[in-house]
Amino acid sequence: MLHHVVLIRFLPAATAEDIARISQQFAGLARQIPGILTLGGGSDVSPEGLQHGFTHGWLVQFVDAAARDAYLVHPAHQAFVSMLKPFVDDVLVSDFPAN
Repeated sequence: MLHHVVLIRFLPAATAEDIARISQQFAGLARQIPGILTLGGGSDVSPEGLQHGFTHGWLVQFVDAAARDAYLVHPAHQAFVSMLKPFVDDVLVSDFPAN
């Protein structure tokens, strides 16, 4: 299994409704793209203060790296990224194998 962590820092202009729609569309990728085991996330609630402005995070679990690679180029993911870009200041992605 491979973990795919996505952290997003939204632009100030992104409304709560925009972010809710983005979250819903992101979650919908699990039904459209093979190889996704789980996909979940939401607003940051950490009390540590180490978020560096990243307000939302998601964890996507793939069956393996090949499934992640197929997800990256899948038309549904590409459409989601295109829709997301106007609302985002920065994105941080990290992938690591589950042990």
